[in-house]
Amino acid sequence: MSRLMSVAFTEQAVRERRKTVTRRLGWWEDKRGRRILQPGDRLTLCRKVMGRKPGEPLERICDVEVVSVRREPLLALGMDETYAAHEMEREGFPGMDPVEFIERFFVPQGLSAAMDDVTRIEWRYLTKDAS
Repeated sequence: MSRLMSVAFTEQAVRERRKTVTRRLGWWEDKRGRRILQPGDRLTLCRKVMGRKPGEPLERICDVEVVSVRREPLLALGMDETYAAHEMEREGFPGMDPVEFIERFFVPQGLSAAMDDVTRIEWRYLTKDAS
């Protein structure tokens, strides 16, 4: 059974199959130190997973296969303009400044420094539509 992952902020990019990468503060190891994701694992991307109201349905968008999982500092987005532009596009935010990306999505979650590591998850699409 595949794990569920919310893509609320980038739902349209997922539906258009433009998003192939996400960065998360967690998703590296569980409480016992075991890796959460490995290449080859499957994910079901959903509009919203956590925080649904009682009776609110789980809206599955599509299924993907994890291609790569690694830890990297967010600062990596600021060190190479070409890499940053490519990654912003793959994140579903073409043309977004990497500093804006970090301030918008990671600072509110408690990230204290650009040197902090995040989990970079890359995938390929498996199905046309999961719903």
